[in-house]
Amino acid sequence: VFKFDKATVAGCVVIDGRIKRDNKIRLIRDGIVVYPTGEGQSAELASLKRYKDDVKEVLMGMECGLTIKNYSDIKPGDIVEAYEEEEVKRTL
Repeated sequence: VFKFDKATVAGCVVIDGRIKRDNKIRLIRDGIVVYPTGEGQSAELASLKRYKDDVKEVLMGMECGLTIKNYSDIKPGDIVEAYEEEEVKRTL
């Protein structure tokens, strides 16, 4: 975790799947979702970088740096869980 004047950057390793710039995320600390705090809410990434380059996605096993929009209380050991919401049309 690196703190700067405007943001807190989390240095991460993708341990499963991939993380995309437009994924929704949850921040998990000690098994509890700490951000977003409300049920049914979602958070977004403010930035996703690999080295100094902005990237659209990072694959499993790769390192990246990320910031979370409107949140800066990231601590070492926190887990960032990224997911996609997909609308499925009902059929009768």
